[in-house]
Amino acid sequence: MFAINYFEQVYDALLSDKTRKKTEKVILSIAIASFLVHLAIIFLVDYQIIDLTSNSELLKNPIAAIYTPFSFILVYEVYLLIYYLPKSLTTYIGKQYEIISLIIIRRLFKDLSNLSLTPDWFNIKYDLQFTYDLVASVFLFFLIYQFYKFSKQRQTIAEADEVGSLNYINLKKRLAASLVIVVFAVAIYAFVSWLYGAIHASNNQTVSFKNINNIFFEQFFTILIVVDVILLLFSFFHTDTFYVVFRNSGFIISTILIRISFSVTGLLNTLLILSAIVFGLLILMISKKFEKHLLI
Repeated sequence: MFAINYFEQVYDALLSDKTRKKTEKVILSIAIASFLVHLAIIFLVDYQIIDLTSNSELLKNPIAAIYTPFSFILVYEVYLLIYYLPKSLTTYIGKQYEIISLIIIRRLFKDLSNLSLTPDWFNIKYDLQFTYDLVASVFLFFLIYQFYKFSKQRQTIAEADEVGSLNYINLKKRLAASLVIVVFAVAIYAFVSWLYGAIHASNNQTVSFKNINNIFFEQFFTILIVVDVILLLFSFFHTDTFYVVFRNSGFIISTILIRISFSVTGLLNTLLILSAIVFGLLILMISKKFEKHLLI
């Protein structure tokens, strides 16, 4: 009983609507400040006012400074994902898609500083990755729009089955409260590990920046897979409707595909992300058709 009350207190303190509004203002303020600081550092390095041993591409071009505020925007998106977990499953999944899409947008700003405007565009690694991400970002934007469009059209049987139970709602609230604590701990660990690697990279300073786009989010999506499986298992206590179970299982596969994308680079990385969201959208569309058929 003490544990249940504790998680309820954590939920009320960290995931209330009032806290969400405060968090939004704080993170946006930090994002603006971080952009100005990053921009200032780039100019100080460029004019040799300060001398940094790091050869990071994030310190070579003013455009790369946009990478930093985008990182804080992603932090807020993570918070919103947890915030919507007890409220709407489809919005929770949609936030996963938003996060991976913003990671690609953030990567575009980083890769802009490495572009080589030469006739050998399609033979240069960074230029190719930029091309993949540029095309993928447009498709992802459209796919996420379609996902939310279909999700708003289907809040009938499935929603009643899943969120109609007070016990299930309380379970998701406790899960969300736990997720806040776990994600905060993982974020600190990931940042400290990256910072340690950046400081102690002796021979090749760029090594510590190799997977900078994956910092925290690789572990985060691993955690989401566990959360999705828990939600699926506990949903069996409240519904055994085939298409609802299949839909939730499909969303888990979609999350797994996103997680796998962090393990690869280049075109395969982009294709896995696109495949994950296309798969999730198709699952949602088919479940909507299934639901309409049952209502006839």
